[in-house]
Amino acid sequence: MPPMHGPGFFLRDLVVLFAIAIVVVVACVRVRVPPIVGFLITGVLAGPSALGLIDDVRSVEVLAEVGVVLLLFSIGLEFSLESLLRLRSVLLAGGGLQVAVTAALSAAAAALYFDLGVRQAAFLGILVALSSTAIVLKLLSDKAEVDSPQGRVSLGILIFQDLCVVPIVIVMPILAGKGGGATDMAAKVGIAFLAVAGAVLGGRYAVPWILGQVVRTRSRETFLLVIIILCLGAAWLSSLAGLSLALGAFLAGLIISQSEYSHQALGEIVPFRDAFNSLFLISMGMLLDVGVFARAWPLLLGVAAIVGVKALVSWGVTIVLGYPFRVAVIVGLCLAQIGEFSFVLAKQGRGEGLLSDQVYQLFLAAAVITMVLTPLLKGIAPRLADLLAPLVPRRGAKTKALAEAPGAAKDLHPHVLIIGFGLNGRNLAHALQRVSIPYAVIEMNPETVRAERKKGEPIFYGDASSPEVLEHAGIGRARVLVIAVSDPTVIRRATELARRLHPGLHIIVRTRYLQEMAPLIELGADEVVPEEFETALEIFSRTLRKLLVPRDLVDRFVREARVNGYGVLRGSKREPQPEGGAGGFMAGADLEVLRIEAGSPLAGKTLAESSLRSLTGATVLALRDGNELVTSPSPAAPLKPGTVAIVFGTPEQVARAAAMFRGGEDGPAGRA
Repeated sequence: MPPMHGPGFFLRDLVVLFAIAIVVVVACVRVRVPPIVGFLITGVLAGPSALGLIDDVRSVEVLAEVGVVLLLFSIGLEFSLESLLRLRSVLLAGGGLQVAVTAALSAAAAALYFDLGVRQAAFLGILVALSSTAIVLKLLSDKAEVDSPQGRVSLGILIFQDLCVVPIVIVMPILAGKGGGATDMAAKVGIAFLAVAGAVLGGRYAVPWILGQVVRTRSRETFLLVIIILCLGAAWLSSLAGLSLALGAFLAGLIISQSEYSHQALGEIVPFRDAFNSLFLISMGMLLDVGVFARAWPLLLGVAAIVGVKALVSWGVTIVLGYPFRVAVIVGLCLAQIGEFSFVLAKQGRGEGLLSDQVYQLFLAAAVITMVLTPLLKGIAPRLADLLAPLVPRRGAKTKALAEAPGAAKDLHPHVLIIGFGLNGRNLAHALQRVSIPYAVIEMNPETVRAERKKGEPIFYGDASSPEVLEHAGIGRARVLVIAVSDPTVIRRATELARRLHPGLHIIVRTRYLQEMAPLIELGADEVVPEEFETALEIFSRTLRKLLVPRDLVDRFVREARVNGYGVLRGSKREPQPEGGAGGFMAGADLEVLRIEAGSPLAGKTLAESSLRSLTGATVLALRDGNELVTSPSPAAPLKPGTVAIVFGTPEQVARAAAMFRGGEDGPAGRA
């Protein structure tokens, strides 16, 4: 029966595709398989080699082409020179090495296995070298590891791979032998450079003015239409110049990314991009012949080769960049799949004659399997790193830390040991410098270590989950350990290891979510600071202050929220205090260190004259003036600006006392 055409049948095909996609994607999400894989499976099921539910395959492919255009457009919108500069060493050195070595090894293997020519083998090697940005970033985001060392390395390599798509698209006709040789290739590259130059100039002058005029109309519909015209128009003009649609769309995104309206444009285009991209992935699945799975051994051998080569190359690149063995293993397994852009290039390469039908089908099947395996590989990566670590020479941990140490380990006497030199670690180090408290820092990013070492920071390179690194940094002589990294696995391992190495150490851990507190306390943390909870408290506090609620009342509410929020979890300490011990005695009491500010009602009085205890109920246990410490101070003890007091009482009593220590508008007189 011949295929039926017309708007009604085409709409029916779309309804069928999206209905199947909803069921398949929901099932994939429940078993923790990325949605991208679900769309590919949808295409396989609906395609002609399986159920054959779609009549008008060509119309679906046309919409899929629009999806590719929108995908490249959105990448151009997200292109940021500032972000690339921050990752420049990882992006250029790491990404360049990973793509070049993976493509070369894969091309050599393909040439031998499939008996391909040099051009066809090189093209297949390039396809294998690319990984899935969408899948990897989703997995890293779910585990809050985007800002971790493995997240930064993976992101840098993935950005380089995405940027490689544009030149690959340019040279593809030349690679297929249809471009007229080196002269035509040089012409196309020249046209591309001119187009990029025009995009930069347009982004700086013309497009911001046009978008500014449109924004003044306050019409969201008009703004969206202008964005779509810029995207599709640039793609069309690019095709007229002999370049690809995808390149034109990328340049359009690059133009808009330089304006102040780039975020709004991205927000408007994302729903369309996601819908059309799902159709593109479905169309890729429809092209897959399920019969290829009958040739199980060649397929499994290809999958094993792809995963093995990509994992080993990415591991080696990460080691070359100076990162520890554990980070290298995780990066290697994260990037071991074939990416979504490989589907885009494979389809175009098939049309150019760079891939035969047999190789194309095997490639599609292998790509889908590697994507399905990615969550599993990412999950076992930390455990695999732990198993392999004893078999690998300790180059990345102890030796590297000793080589870059600012001084002999035996000479270090840090009162505070900081793990991680991100925003939290830097702020803590700055505060410790101001009060002359010695500290040391452990950081896994070698670039950060080199840069901060030049500034005189006592910073070490190394993995904080390694006992050699902790001991070298002076954990045995530290009083407080602060873990301020974003990798949950490193946080847990470092907490447990530090407690085992130094049972008397006070451990403060920064984490992201409230539900992570209890496991960390069980591992040995004394205090856990969840960003989620503290952010809520800060918003709550600022809102009440804006509404002119007295500061002492706000502080009281914050204290009560902390007691209520942390109280249950504090009961899960690793060694609960007996009922009659110090823990039970101190229940419901606070011990605070307060400093008398200039303008405080206490300044210039004696302890007796201040009436601090009668007014607040809090007791002063000790006073420090400069280097002189007085315990159990007498009523005649003088109180001066700068004097530091240890105050004991209930949270409410300490809050009232703290208000008297403050001066100016924050003091009681200022609020009266």
